[in-house]
Amino acid sequence: MAQSRAARLTPVVEMAEDAERKAAQRLGHFQGQVSLAETKLAELDRFRADYQQQWITEGSKGVSGLWLMNYQRFLNQLETAVAQQKQSLAWHQNNLSNARGTWQQAYARVEGLRKLVQRYIDEARQIEDKREQKLLDELSQRLPRHDHF
Repeated sequence: MAQSRAARLTPVVEMAEDAERKAAQRLGHFQGQVSLAETKLAELDRFRADYQQQWITEGSKGVSGLWLMNYQRFLNQLETAVAQQKQSLAWHQNNLSNARGTWQQAYARVEGLRKLVQRYIDEARQIEDKREQKLLDELSQRLPRHDHF
């Protein structure tokens, strides 16, 4: 009976494993998205630093009003891009955190089901061992005894 309980759980375990696999894939996807967002932000930060260095270099030589206006306009656009990329990174990190939680729950469910199935299998084995021992005991009692003096 215990063995059949383990067998009946097989489809449930398989569904849980499938859900865990999908959650792990989703987690991997969001880890990739966070990495991309971090890379883009780092590139924007480097570009902004390079552009600000250009201001130091060019500004020390003296610049025209038009150059200064263009520089300021572009720097504002760059600051906006950095801010948007930070928001994007935060959004992806939130998705990653949610996906990690979902995966952890799915993993815990699979592990719990596997332990339950193993417990059922162990119980079935113990019942079978007891049944065999009982049969052996009965057989040994039925066999004629040959006492040799």
